[in-house]
Amino acid sequence: MRHLVTALAFILIAAPLRAQEKPLHGIDTHDLDRKANPCNDFYDFANGTWREKNPIPASMVIWSRRWAAGEATKDVLHGILEDASKNAATAPPKSTERLIGDYYAACMDQKAIDALGIKALAREMAWIHSVASTDDLQPVIQKLNEEAIYVPFIFGSSQDPHNPQSVIADAGAAGIGLPERDYYFKDDAKSKETREKYLQHIEAMFVLAGTDKPTSAANAKIVMRMETAFAGASLTNVELRDPHATDHKMTLDEVQKLTPGFNWNSYFETLSLDPKIPINVDQPKFLEEFQKQLKETSVDDWKVYLTWHVLLSAAPSLSTPFVQENFSFFQKYLQGAAEMKPHWKRCVEATDNDLGEALGKKYVEKTFSPEAKARMQEMVHNILLALHDDIQTLTWMSEDTKKKALEKLATFNPKVGYPDKWKDYSTVEITRDAYWADVVSARRFAVKDDAQLIGNPVDRGRWGMTTPTSNAYYNPLLNEIVFPAGILLPPMFDVNASDAVNYGGIGPVIGHEISHGFDDQGAQYDATGELKNWWTAADYKDFQSRGKCVIDQFDAYTVDGGLHENGKLVLGESIGDLGGVKLAYLAFEKSLQGKPRPANQDGFTPEQQFFISWGQSRGDEIRPDAQRQFVLTNPHPVSKYRVLGPLSNLPEFQKAFSCKAGDSMVRPTENRCTIW
Repeated sequence: MRHLVTALAFILIAAPLRAQEKPLHGIDTHDLDRKANPCNDFYDFANGTWREKNPIPASMVIWSRRWAAGEATKDVLHGILEDASKNAATAPPKSTERLIGDYYAACMDQKAIDALGIKALAREMAWIHSVASTDDLQPVIQKLNEEAIYVPFIFGSSQDPHNPQSVIADAGAAGIGLPERDYYFKDDAKSKETREKYLQHIEAMFVLAGTDKPTSAANAKIVMRMETAFAGASLTNVELRDPHATDHKMTLDEVQKLTPGFNWNSYFETLSLDPKIPINVDQPKFLEEFQKQLKETSVDDWKVYLTWHVLLSAAPSLSTPFVQENFSFFQKYLQGAAEMKPHWKRCVEATDNDLGEALGKKYVEKTFSPEAKARMQEMVHNILLALHDDIQTLTWMSEDTKKKALEKLATFNPKVGYPDKWKDYSTVEITRDAYWADVVSARRFAVKDDAQLIGNPVDRGRWGMTTPTSNAYYNPLLNEIVFPAGILLPPMFDVNASDAVNYGGIGPVIGHEISHGFDDQGAQYDATGELKNWWTAADYKDFQSRGKCVIDQFDAYTVDGGLHENGKLVLGESIGDLGGVKLAYLAFEKSLQGKPRPANQDGFTPEQQFFISWGQSRGDEIRPDAQRQFVLTNPHPVSKYRVLGPLSNLPEFQKAFSCKAGDSMVRPTENRCTIW
């Protein structure tokens, strides 16, 4: 760890700023709605015309330039997979080309999938059918978990938050089919309707699986009863934001006392795990409910519940009627999609999900240049430096806390583009003639790949997202920020774009992930990744007060239908956005020093171009149903408020557009939220 501190400290001092050598792309002024006043609704001003001229495609529920770029990435992956599929027969066995080509070909063979129908699940159904007593549930649950059908709990590896250099086991709450636990309890009309639609969906899936309609209807009620019980024993989304709420490291014997009806020693033995390895139980109350269900629920009801979760997990990989019914509830009803994505695109997404690093390796070879990686790394360095300088100037943070914050900043590990070492999929058995079997093989590999980490030192080279993913993340236990190649595309990032565009596009994303290290969750982890308080009591109280300002700001925002954003749920992401935009702007301003001032573009200053770039990169249009689900379940605010929220707090934005007190984009001084 000391080596990492030294290395980054040197970078902060020594890395040079990049000199521009050729004319670069600027903002897209065609996206602007010039009728909108940037000081009253900057979201409409920055991207209103693009959204007006680019309605959401029928198969999508969110749409923007960024989402369009993500879908365009799938076109690239489609070409890679089509070529691999054609050439797989002549490719060496176990090669990447053979692996992804055969998987994709099996997925695309809808005729064979349809011919097999529910028979694809014959093995899983036989396991469940064999259950004759409560004791028989153990091996079935175990086998299903090995296929990543995590019911009723989810099990895997986790860094020890009190010794982040080591990896322990972790058991968490799962076992429900609706998007999150509150869907089972809200009593508004829409929530009640959703539960009724869910019952109808479960019934329809059982009918497709060969059960008569009356029995299927009864089965749906059994599933709903059990899922509601498990949901009631689960923490809310807001409660889950507190890392201490899910910090319950136990011995295997202690876990066994929570669930005497389930043999955890046997479970560990099957995964070849040392029983001396600690296990973190995210939610002890959930395991207590699991024990209650083992004791009080009949074997027949358990068989119904397990059957449902097999159907739920496998549905996207089964015959057309299952795929359509699954789409009808989860995408059409819950999110408002008008039609399914094309078959080829669903197969591309499945390949990325199940064999992501194999496909990602080919994607990087085709799309991600060394120049792009170098420019991105330079921007990361500059924005880290911006926070380094900013922390030193903070008036609300004491010197003791500043010292700890700078120590943490110095240990940040940025990852850009792709892993240094790719996963070895040579043990995965893939054929062209049994798609569900391929899915299971890939899942079993993933479960084993994760389980083998338990009991070993942490592997800092692993990635939590696939390379083509249009996203980024921060991991507090590793203190790392990660930017896959899939997000490093216009409008977020363009190696041929101006600094104003890139610092305004990907810059706030970089700053956002850095800020997660100091948001309401990340601030509870120290420089080594340990869950440990490193703040003075007064500083932490001040920090929480500043967070309360953000909570209140976002609580006041509403979406279509009058539903409010949940300030506590979106607190971390909103702190990330607020800090991210400010840090990116500070780094951009620093990048201008010592250079000729960039020219205005279409009447916009470089500073205005920076903010317009941010507004355009977040210009999402979202369907009302998807928006409702988003607000209820997602820790991010909807994109409109990811633009309006942080910018309305920034004097730098208000200065750039000459906004005045009383304008909507100028929060009153007494209500202005500031952290970094």
